[in-house]
Amino acid sequence: MNCGGIFDYEGSTEKLEELDAQTAEPGFWDDADAAQTVVREQSTIKRLIEVLDEAAEALDEGRTLYELAREENDDDSVHEAWAQLDLCEQRVAKMEFRRMLSGPHDAMPAILSINAGAGGVDSQDWAEILLRMFSRWGEQQGYAVKMLDVQEGEQAGIRSAELSIDGDYAYGNLRSEVGVHRLVRISPFDAQARRQTSFTSIMVVPDMGDDANFEVEVRDVDLRVDTYRASGKGGQHVNKTDSAVRLTHFPSGIVVACQAERSQHKNHATAMRTLKARLWVVEQARRDAAMAVLQGEKKAIEWGSQIRSYVMQPYQQVNDHRTALKISNVQAVLDGELQPFIEAFLLAQGKTSTPQPDDEDNGG
Repeated sequence: MNCGGIFDYEGSTEKLEELDAQTAEPGFWDDADAAQTVVREQSTIKRLIEVLDEAAEALDEGRTLYELAREENDDDSVHEAWAQLDLCEQRVAKMEFRRMLSGPHDAMPAILSINAGAGGVDSQDWAEILLRMFSRWGEQQGYAVKMLDVQEGEQAGIRSAELSIDGDYAYGNLRSEVGVHRLVRISPFDAQARRQTSFTSIMVVPDMGDDANFEVEVRDVDLRVDTYRASGKGGQHVNKTDSAVRLTHFPSGIVVACQAERSQHKNHATAMRTLKARLWVVEQARRDAAMAVLQGEKKAIEWGSQIRSYVMQPYQQVNDHRTALKISNVQAVLDGELQPFIEAFLLAQGKTSTPQPDDEDNGG
């Protein structure tokens, strides 16, 4: 098991035994947040060990089958053995990719924000398309996707939205999507059917839980709390009372909102968690020049600042300007097939940064 050394199989097994012992201790669930952190780490290590065991088993079976096939001069079995070895190689490659997600917060859930930019109603429609794209991607990856807040556009689409994406390495994957996304298409809102370019920005922060050590104080005097009735599609069951919450942090100018729950208290807690996560990013930026590791460069949501272009007219292509990866099936990408872009970005970043990049000018 050569890959066992690379992935520290023995160390992972020992760590799993320690976590198993913790979960068996009396009073383990007295601190629910701390317990959830342990359980999440336990689950992640279990999956790693399972995949390593499966890869080792596939390798042994492939080798045995290949040796027998060579002895018997059985070409069909030789091809079957090679297929088995290829499967093992694919599994190891996936694990090697997972090693790219080694940042201090990569394993955490994520909070993803979408904001329409230059382009008017087309940009708001584009923001709603991206909302659907990221929701579908999250669901395809087995993540729990929850809409925290959405601000509808006056004519069509959305002005902004915020998603909670909960699952292992959600943030590690989604940090590759931070930046401006550009759409080129024939505008459905233009009576003359002219081509329109639209821009929408994506920001992602790690969701570190309610009691994470952010080292950032939120004083009551610096905060304005507004309550209002939830609105938008699917909001009919919560909009009978002022359950939605909007927090405005005066020193930073950050505004967050949540209308996901019927309970005003729960919405307030979620909004505060989101605010703390954003403030934590701002504080880290002051202390660490490598801000792009967490949030990416702040750029205007307009021409020339995009990380990726989705062109539907005059040709079909999605082009990532950081990795030069191009995919012609635009609809598949908009349906959530983002993993090729995510993997290309993280692998490229892994080649140029160990463990964290010093060259933020390369687009994060």
